[in-house]
Amino acid sequence: MFDAKKAKDECVQWIRDFFEANGKGCNAVVGISGGKDSSIVAALCVEALGRDRVIGVLMPNGEQADIDMAKLLVEHLGIRHYIVNIRDAVEGLKKSIPFELSAQSLTNLPPRVRMATLYAVSQSNNGRVANTCNLSEDWVGYSTRYGDAAGDFSPCSRLTVQEMKEIGRLIGLPDVLVDKVPIDGLCGKTDEDILGFTYATLDRYIRTGEIDDEATKERIDRLHRLNKFKLEVMPSFDPQIEFGIEY
Repeated sequence: MFDAKKAKDECVQWIRDFFEANGKGCNAVVGISGGKDSSIVAALCVEALGRDRVIGVLMPNGEQADIDMAKLLVEHLGIRHYIVNIRDAVEGLKKSIPFELSAQSLTNLPPRVRMATLYAVSQSNNGRVANTCNLSEDWVGYSTRYGDAAGDFSPCSRLTVQEMKEIGRLIGLPDVLVDKVPIDGLCGKTDEDILGFTYATLDRYIRTGEIDDEATKERIDRLHRLNKFKLEVMPSFDPQIEFGIEY
């Protein structure tokens, strides 16, 4: 049984411990999309550090249909925030690359520009960048490597979508943010439309190993296997060089 209060309290203390050891007095910099994950991470950082040490960054790519949700969040928390439209940067890169980008490259370019933006804001404001991924998305690779999958600390990457929602309600976030249908900010479809299964089904499978449909199980297992490398440390060659002094 998931204890939301215990998990929330331990996560808040974990954030405090991280900043004590890795940036005492630094600010938490959070990319605010208007969805539940960034909302919950920002709220946890506020509880851990105080609102004066949390900076929200809203990064529309041209027009963002749900940017009002992102504005609602920063107003609800009362945190300092910046709005940085990444459209010119994205379009500039697309025009500068001397060949036609693949569909996947075009999809992943904006989140990688957003991460560059977050680090620019962070390094100019004595910050540490928060990763806002959750376990459910990470499990099936639903994140962009060196985009939203990057960051300096990750409060919620071991929590499923359902667990995140419980914490969001516990800490008093508006229901419209906690229960907002996850929509892919890259191609406009809902997460579940793209994945082909619901987060409730995925979360149950992750936590219990139980699943009703064999085809869905196979799809989840395949996605997890293909994308597992995203969660691992980059492989590096070890030449096994031995240093010593010969007499």
